[in-house]
Amino acid sequence: MLPHYVQQDLAEIVNDLQEAGYPFQLSWLETFFEFRFPLYGKIQVQDMELLVRMGIEPWHVLGEESARGGTARFVDSSVERVEVKVKNFNNERYMITCNGVPVPLQQTAVKGEYVAGIRYRAWTPPSALHPLLGKDVPLVFDVIDTWNHRSIGGCTYHVAHPGGRNYDTFPINSFEAEGRRISRFWNQGHTQGTFTPSENFSSTSRYLEPHQQPLNFDPPPLKISPEYPRTLDLRQY
Repeated sequence: MLPHYVQQDLAEIVNDLQEAGYPFQLSWLETFFEFRFPLYGKIQVQDMELLVRMGIEPWHVLGEESARGGTARFVDSSVERVEVKVKNFNNERYMITCNGVPVPLQQTAVKGEYVAGIRYRAWTPPSALHPLLGKDVPLVFDVIDTWNHRSIGGCTYHVAHPGGRNYDTFPINSFEAEGRRISRFWNQGHTQGTFTPSENFSSTSRYLEPHQQPLNFDPPPLKISPEYPRTLDLRQY
């Protein structure tokens, strides 16, 4: 469900077609790929490049509920997913957090390139799978230097217009849609201040306790889900 792995699967299918004698090219699918997995935004932090792209999140169909004139089955569309990809990344020194939670980055076939997915609650509809869970937006990403104990950069992604604007119509073309996405992505807003590692800090358990913060910023240890090892579920924090 992440763009990186979907593109990887498509490349294998294209290779099979070419070996079978069909002159099919992966570049022919780039337009469809960008339409289904649009790029929300990217930032440059020192030599590292961080990209945030839309992912696919399956929506659950709920049970039957009473409605006017009969029954209805709602779809829980409140959970969404994004992909975070970082290039020229040194995982022994740096870490990526989302809303203060370490992201379980997985290395790709490219040296210094890591990717992970983030599942989050985008809004709270009246009928949902977990009605008592609140929203996880906006998503604040931090690139933390664990050697110098500080966040050296980051960005913020808003699910809706940050100014509260409600669009009445669908975008008329791809340019308007891209403009709406750009307004929701900020290359700023990362966590300020310095951090000092606690006694529980290690390379596998990225536990940081910040100083000089108006509120206590206490990221939990990095957790790898056995079912989804490449995805961070913010609903659990």
